[in-house]
Amino acid sequence: MPVMIRLMRFPTAVRRDPDIEAWMGEHPDPLGGIATRWFDVRYGPDTSFTDQSRDIVYTSSSMGARRWSPMPWSERSTMDQKRLFIKDYQRSAFSMAELCRRYGISRPTGYKWVDRFETAGMPGLDERSRRPHGCSHETAIEVTEAILELRRKHPFWGPKKLLAVLRRRHPRVPWPARSTIADLLTRHGLVERRRRRTYPGHPGKPIQSMDAPNDTWCIDFKGQFKTGDGQYCYPLTVTDGCSRFILGCQGLPSTAHAGTKPVLQRVFQEYGLPTIIRSDNGVPFATAAIGRLSRLSIWWIRLGIYPELIEPGHPEQNGRHERMHKTLKQETTRPPAATRRSQQRRFDSFRTEFNDERPHEALDQHTPASRYRPSQRRCPSRLPPIEYPAHFETRLMSGNGGFRWAHRRVPLSHLLEGQYIGLEEVDDGIWDVYYSYVRLGQMDVRTYQVEDALGRRMRHPKV
Repeated sequence: MPVMIRLMRFPTAVRRDPDIEAWMGEHPDPLGGIATRWFDVRYGPDTSFTDQSRDIVYTSSSMGARRWSPMPWSERSTMDQKRLFIKDYQRSAFSMAELCRRYGISRPTGYKWVDRFETAGMPGLDERSRRPHGCSHETAIEVTEAILELRRKHPFWGPKKLLAVLRRRHPRVPWPARSTIADLLTRHGLVERRRRRTYPGHPGKPIQSMDAPNDTWCIDFKGQFKTGDGQYCYPLTVTDGCSRFILGCQGLPSTAHAGTKPVLQRVFQEYGLPTIIRSDNGVPFATAAIGRLSRLSIWWIRLGIYPELIEPGHPEQNGRHERMHKTLKQETTRPPAATRRSQQRRFDSFRTEFNDERPHEALDQHTPASRYRPSQRRCPSRLPPIEYPAHFETRLMSGNGGFRWAHRRVPLSHLLEGQYIGLEEVDDGIWDVYYSYVRLGQMDVRTYQVEDALGRRMRHPKV
């Protein structure tokens, strides 16, 4: 009877315990048959158990070989296996060696689990940190404190300067490497993270050709320099891309919009309006606003001129203009004139010679003036109003740089204050945003955000 009780309490022993197997062989009937039938009724015929976790598995003997197929819901975590191990250990049904074999662990691991359970209970079986208690190459506390103290005294000194000063003051101390000092400063919060600048998108490389005069004009500021009186001079140059004709060359005290616009007004009144003006991404031609708009480019759009930008860091995309700058610098600024006024006389003389007398290599030794004709589009005295197609929704930009949509404010740009923008629905809840004929981005009415058409730059709404 004790063997029968063992069988019922510990069914896994039926495959392992030789005493039970011998007992069932000696008592085929009635108790042996009862035990066999009890085992089959409770667990089904052709049923056995896994070696470690006593999960029930079913076998098939029809193919001549027994196959084991674990049930998917019987999977257990490492912590569950530890708890089962401790429960089996507390029952004293197996020796430590046999119990460890059944669970597939070594005896030192089994004794370790038992010792932790007896010390701290079930929480003692949780996974512990494997971090080392010490580090042989750890920086000494005294050295660390000296570095941090000097950094707090000079918060703008970097690791390289700190290391140089400390080595000079204490040459016998084994100071750590510069990279280690940088890590120390970061860990102790003495390094302020730089704010990452966000850049607007860019339409890409200019692809418009320069096949005829006034198709594309090029504009740029040649590098600034000081005249003899110590004042800076910023030469603003405008050329026709097809004929290389210099339309304007004016020395200005800065690159501000206030000085640039009057120069362009005189050029437009004298030579008419181009179709495109190509420039770099600097002030005053472009800004970080949506669509890289600036006050100057907004004025060009009102005049019907498309502002075309080269890619940042690619001056070769405006190579014709840059090559003219090289000649301008060689013939007018080496050395610079005494004053900006005398420097302007040099620019005017160079412009006349370049346009009317100097043969140009790219024009088959013809002069630029022989290939240029003024534009038929004249500059209007008043800016024409902006008109949108009839199916467009129009909104007036307010002074806070946004417009109203469904009683919500949608931010766009302060540069468009007082201007009308157009919105065209292109999908359910999706509207393209235009300023005149220039597409600025896309608005989603579900989020009240405008996505920059040039680079997916998001702007967050304010109620």
